[in-house]
Amino acid sequence: MVEHDSQTLDNIFHALGDATRRAMLAELATGGRTVGELAEPFAMSLAAASKHIKVLESAGLIRRDVRGRTHHCSLEPVPLASADQWLGMYRRFWTDRLDTLEQLLRAEDAATLPPKKGE
Repeated sequence: MVEHDSQTLDNIFHALGDATRRAMLAELATGGRTVGELAEPFAMSLAAASKHIKVLESAGLIRRDVRGRTHHCSLEPVPLASADQWLGMYRRFWTDRLDTLEQLLRAEDAATLPPKKGE
């Protein structure tokens, strides 16, 4: 992976590493919100919400449009796709491991179960 891609993934996973920011992204997945609307469920100041939003922005996960004094935020899903692609390698790893475990358990069950009537 190119170093630039590594820094991008670092920023994305850093942003996703905080529960408040993940909740904000979940809100934005249902539609755009103002900074105030994003801050409201957390009983935090607009300044604190803005710090979280800046982290999400620097990771490229959201876009903020300023209309007058109101800041509107929307989800940018493309960077999440690159994180998902990176995680896909581990998803395949665990799927292969679980498939192997399933085969072992089935073989063990077949070896320990009494034969069915008529066999």
